[in-house]
Amino acid sequence: MTHPLRAAVLALLAVGVAAAASAQAAYPQSRVTLVTHSSPGGGSDVFLRELARHLGPTMGVNFAIENVTGGSGAKAMATVARGKPDGSVFYATTPTYIQTTLLAKPDVGYTALEPVAILFEDPEVVFTRAEAPFKTLGDVIEHARRNPGKARWGAANPTSLERIALERMSRRMNVKVAVVPHEGGGDLMINVLNGTLDIGVGEVEELKGQLQAGKVRILAVFSDKRMALLPQVPTAREQGVDVVVRKFRGLAAPRGVSPEAVKALEAGLRKVLAAPGYQKSYTESNLVPMMMGHDEAVRFTGEVATDIAQTFRELGITPR
Repeated sequence: MTHPLRAAVLALLAVGVAAAASAQAAYPQSRVTLVTHSSPGGGSDVFLRELARHLGPTMGVNFAIENVTGGSGAKAMATVARGKPDGSVFYATTPTYIQTTLLAKPDVGYTALEPVAILFEDPEVVFTRAEAPFKTLGDVIEHARRNPGKARWGAANPTSLERIALERMSRRMNVKVAVVPHEGGGDLMINVLNGTLDIGVGEVEELKGQLQAGKVRILAVFSDKRMALLPQVPTAREQGVDVVVRKFRGLAAPRGVSPEAVKALEAGLRKVLAAPGYQKSYTESNLVPMMMGHDEAVRFTGEVATDIAQTFRELGITPR
């Protein structure tokens, strides 16, 4: 390489390095706390730790995870709402923080926080035991129709999105079915496997072990479109059941959060979601990217809250 050409290349590299350093230094905080209501090892905890592992180097920020358990998210929401709106603290959002607010009516609810990004959809699927006679969602509904009062469907807990989905499916398909809530996914799985329940609803990650062992069969996904890792599984809508569950994972901040912090965070999130290393990680966890920036996240959260509130009223969980 000639000296002039080498000098030009080095100059370009220097500009690139300087630009990268500038991009990393753009975020207004060097340390950021990510708060979750989950205990260590829980869904949101795992989500945040894996996100931080990839996002930290991308943004040049030191992310710390803080687990604030209790009150089904109420304590964690209050912790973040009291924080400074300077981009130094965020809350890991899921529909739980909306449900907790509507049901428990804590002093600090989801409206005290400002949605800044929605990153993923966490699809919910309908599953049955492998030996069950059901091959489609239509088979399940037809069984319930022909055996009134005998069909049993299962959900993780009384006010979960899973139960809401099953109650909606029952009403929209005009079948009377007992939707049985459980203390958790483990108890639900036992009752599906032993035939006490015809079907259950859960996340693919929770079913992975039983799927690999060939003990369960997935009949449908409650999403707008099929899952990339399970393209053979049709959506509920494709099978004539107009039910969609919007379980999301995102971030929210104290009200009035700095626009500069929001803009820089969004840029970092978009970049890390496209990074091969993180793509491999979230794809293996069956998370579907649905990146929404601040304005979209605010609209989306409001729509989900309206939908959940209406459903709670329809089911008699909250007053009309």
